[in-house]
Amino acid sequence: MRPILKLLLAFAGLAAVPALAEQPLFSIGAIADCQYADEPDAPPRLYHTAPGKLAAAVADFNRRKLAFAVHLGDFIDKDMKSYDALLPIAGKLRHPWRFVLGNHDFGVDDADKARVPARLGMPARYHRFVNHGWMFIVTDGNGLSAYAWPQGSAELAHSMAVHAVHYPDKPLWDGAIDEAQMDWIDARLSEADRRGLKVMLFSHFPLWPENPHNLWNAPDVIALLERHPSVKVWLDGHNHEGNYGLRDGIHYVNLKAMLDTEETAYAVLDFFADRVELHGIGRQQSMTLKLR
Repeated sequence: MRPILKLLLAFAGLAAVPALAEQPLFSIGAIADCQYADEPDAPPRLYHTAPGKLAAAVADFNRRKLAFAVHLGDFIDKDMKSYDALLPIAGKLRHPWRFVLGNHDFGVDDADKARVPARLGMPARYHRFVNHGWMFIVTDGNGLSAYAWPQGSAELAHSMAVHAVHYPDKPLWDGAIDEAQMDWIDARLSEADRRGLKVMLFSHFPLWPENPHNLWNAPDVIALLERHPSVKVWLDGHNHEGNYGLRDGIHYVNLKAMLDTEETAYAVLDFFADRVELHGIGRQQSMTLKLR
């Protein structure tokens, strides 16, 4: 066979091979508000469906290649015994878990409130970790709150004083990021800016758009985020209906609750150099988050 004919056939063969789909740099799973309690259903809260939906999501995550999975708060609705029901199901995940603290996670006796982060295997109430050029910041929106601290504690007294002076019109089932944590987040974001890392923050509570479920001090937190070019996405739960907003190049994504549906609601997020593709499962819609 003549060399030129071999070359033409080779090119023809290459042309016939379909282009490979772009592969993400890495992926994560995300769930908001599983919120189980051993209680009769109180529609729209379908407590009896929560364990099965969590088990199905874990099985789905286990079929995928994930860096980790995150639960964005309100793993339970009330009572320490609810953790005993859900954690063995969560323990079947073959990937690492990252948990965020929600208001209902503290729906336990005062004597047990301090035990909640350790029960979820958290290194601290708020912390950060780095994966594939991204810094993930786990925030604690209960630092100032009416429910996360025992009666008679200094933390509860301070929370109520701050609420009375600055946020008297804000619901007591929301909370705020406390002053020390705000400074810590600012320092972590400055570190990410210097290192050229992209940042996604995990929270139970939304920031934007305006909504009764947002943190008491949402405007202050937004102002902090907008000072740092490293910040790309704020991912949260709490508002069971879900929400989305884009402000100053930052995506504010509120996932729908797993609890309030006979179907399910959770997501898989694929990370690319220029975007995050959020693939919704069940009633969670999909979206593409272009990175600024």
